[in-house]
Amino acid sequence: MPIDPDAQQSFRSLRRDLMAYVRPAEWRNPDPAEPYDLLVIGAGPAGLAAAELAIEQGAKVALIERHLLGGVSLLTGSVPSKSIIRTSRLYADMRDAEAFGAIVPGGIQENFAAAAERMQRLRMRIGGYHSADRLKLAGIDLYFGAARFSGRNAVILDKTAIRFKKALIASGARPMDMVIPGLEQRDYFTSEQIFDLTTCPRRLLVIGGGPLGCELAQAFCRLGSHVVIVQNEPKFLPKEERDAAQILSESLARDGVEIHLNTRVIAVRTAATGERLVDIVSDDNQGTITTDHILTSVGRTPNVEDLNLEKAEIAYDTEQGIRVDDFLRTTNRRIYAAGDVCLAHRFTHAAEASARLAVANALFRGRKRWSALTIPWCTYTDPEIAHVGLYVSEARERSIPTKTITMLMHDTDRAMIDGEESGFVKIHVKDGTDEILGATIVASHAGEMINEITLAIDAGIGLSVLARIIHAYPTQANAIKMAADVFAKSQRKPPPSHGIARPPWPAD
Repeated sequence: MPIDPDAQQSFRSLRRDLMAYVRPAEWRNPDPAEPYDLLVIGAGPAGLAAAELAIEQGAKVALIERHLLGGVSLLTGSVPSKSIIRTSRLYADMRDAEAFGAIVPGGIQENFAAAAERMQRLRMRIGGYHSADRLKLAGIDLYFGAARFSGRNAVILDKTAIRFKKALIASGARPMDMVIPGLEQRDYFTSEQIFDLTTCPRRLLVIGGGPLGCELAQAFCRLGSHVVIVQNEPKFLPKEERDAAQILSESLARDGVEIHLNTRVIAVRTAATGERLVDIVSDDNQGTITTDHILTSVGRTPNVEDLNLEKAEIAYDTEQGIRVDDFLRTTNRRIYAAGDVCLAHRFTHAAEASARLAVANALFRGRKRWSALTIPWCTYTDPEIAHVGLYVSEARERSIPTKTITMLMHDTDRAMIDGEESGFVKIHVKDGTDEILGATIVASHAGEMINEITLAIDAGIGLSVLARIIHAYPTQANAIKMAADVFAKSQRKPPPSHGIARPPWPAD
């Protein structure tokens, strides 16, 4: 993989500018107040949302970050991955120009360095909204360093004791380590290193078929890498509906991704040429994949180590994270948790929502329940796969009878016009009612479309009501209206029959 010195220099320069926002070199921690109304550990999406909400409500707030402001979302998650995905989609569109009545541009040449530079600029721009200087200007006491609990109502930071009335732990999660013979931790990429590349790997093996693994497999393939993806399950996105996973498999294959489902990596070797030889097994069949680089995306581990949680009498599990009740309160009633360190759904928007709920409960005697919130999510492949609410299998486990209405995207005018006909809108209602239980949308803009269903579920709006809502035409979201129309028609009773109807006017 050749290194472009100019690209490397530009990337490093932009990273220095980003660091001025997320961890200024000259920063000096403030002198602690006694005690803080709210102390927040971790300045990712959850911690930032909590600190900013609390300070707006007049609380005295301390925010402690051991690494960089912005957390996974800004640095190694949503922002960089979606930036790379957007560029990769542009290359896919250029190659497919003839399908839109246009001429394929001559000499399409991927420029990964330019895509990486754009990604870094976006990280810097978005990071500026929660910069250290802005947080200080808002009145938040910002500390950099590793906090450890010293008791039920205090932490130690660089030998300095910081006391609090209430605290929120938002320390996040990190990529899970792989344990494979021959694979040392330094020998593979995770989401923490992959976005520091300025040249595209010639060959890339992705281990793991979850959301990020599938997103990056498709994106790097479109950006010019020969990508192989290995998934130890029989389908991608194991928690999603089978037909959604099947559409994703077909899409990845069309892009040129080499797919190995139901396959395990059992060993990694290094050839004399420096190539990586990856031994795989599927059922009783064994094989070897030759690659240059390996990306692992097999899940995330909550950051609960090094916090001295036992000293604060906080129960936790190294795999599941901090134990919280439905109010996001830990086993220490002074202390709450939010975001990836305690939630099963590890999404930026879920982290922010949980932080706001926890602050309301901690500082303002709120009694808001996490289980009462409606949380959608989306995998940003092409097409996107979004879901909210219950799956049919979950409804059956709860003995809830369901009825499913499905509308295929290729029956939607705008999807035809856009050449984005792959996918569907699938809405589940409680049988005998119009109550929406859940929905899965597979479409190019599924992440935008799912919000309408989320609103309907949260507000108690039935599917028959959505049939009466006028949607702009032509839009891909009109597929939701079409599904609602089908449901509404199925609920109408036929008019009573009174024999043969007479003609409305006299016969000649």
